[in-house]
Amino acid sequence: MTKLPIKQPRSELLIYQTEDGRTRIQVRLEHETVWLTQADMAQLFQNTPQNITLHLKNIFQEGEMNERATCKDFLQIQVEGGRQVHRSRKFYNLDAIISVGYRIKSHVATRFRQWATQRLREYIVKGFTLDDERLKQVGGGNYFDELLARIRDIRASEKERIKLMIEKYASQSAIIARRSEITLC
Repeated sequence: MTKLPIKQPRSELLIYQTEDGRTRIQVRLEHETVWLTQADMAQLFQNTPQNITLHLKNIFQEGEMNERATCKDFLQIQVEGGRQVHRSRKFYNLDAIISVGYRIKSHVATRFRQWATQRLREYIVKGFTLDDERLKQVGGGNYFDELLARIRDIRASEKERIKLMIEKYASQSAIIARRSEITLC
């Protein structure tokens, strides 16, 4: 496992909020993914760390995921008794978090699965899904720029398709006009 230093303080991002609004998880954002400890996952899914450990163990043993690819040791600096203590803690990335969320049995985990399934359904049906609130609050950062670039690319391909349709229509109109010897204005 790779040891990665982490920036302090932790970044905060709401990845899921219960209906009562009480479950908010402070997560680490590093290397284009979200990282949580087993204790954080237990809080997120309102379950025990031991149960989270069991599900992670099964996920890795069954080959659903590779532990080396989804788990990292992060170095944390804590102040204990007036001195700085460096501790290595295991964090799991978003892939592992989602996998645990689909295995665990709790009311909150069920709500998480419903939320995740709704996002997946939206993606499959519409071809996209957006976190409107995050884009409104922080402007989306580089992701917003990426989104704009992708929209421009889609619009450019739409223009090309419309141009081809007009050309085909014009070509077909010319053929019809010649056949019926009618000139179009």
